[in-house]
Amino acid sequence: MIILTINGETREFDVDPSTPLLWVIREQANLTGTKFGCGISQCGACTVHIDGAPIRSCVTPLQVADGKSVRTIEGVTPGDGALHPVQQAWIDEQVPQCGYCQSGQIMAAVALLESNPSPTDEDIDTAMSGNICRCGTYPRIRRGIKRAALAMGAGADEEDGGLEEGEEEEEELGGLLDSDGLFQDAAPAGGVGVGAPAAGCCGGGGAA
Repeated sequence: MIILTINGETREFDVDPSTPLLWVIREQANLTGTKFGCGISQCGACTVHIDGAPIRSCVTPLQVADGKSVRTIEGVTPGDGALHPVQQAWIDEQVPQCGYCQSGQIMAAVALLESNPSPTDEDIDTAMSGNICRCGTYPRIRRGIKRAALAMGAGADEEDGGLEEGEEEEEELGGLLDSDGLFQDAAPAGGVGVGAPAAGCCGGGGAA
């Protein structure tokens, strides 16, 4: 018997200890906000917290979390009806497009701000580098984290400054857009394309 505290509630699971935590969260605890993206710890869609640290639940055996505290996207809200500052910032900055990766993105961002309330751009990029967004909303994600940091009483490092709406996004995505401003299907040299998702990535084979 494995005992977890999930979002503040102690639960017992009579499941093979080697079962990936993701499937226990989704199928046993019925918390479906955490998504399956790749199954190999490469996209970040399945990110949850164990004792406050972000982990990839698709490759983390259940036994690793035994006796520990697990927080999923459902446990991020304060519980008083208000949204977490990161969630509110995501709305204010209109971060999501398809939305599939966003629970993992939010979990990574929350972990970052809890450990580093005033991150620099480099800190943000490093912390979020393992979370893939096939829609390419990275500039909005960065702005969202900075907005959330301000709301939480700190704010991103002033030396990096804020992002002007659209300006940084256009600069960072310029190499991925064609002459009409649409995403190109071909992958840029040395990088990953932004056309149709690869098989098994970002929902290709996972439950919603």
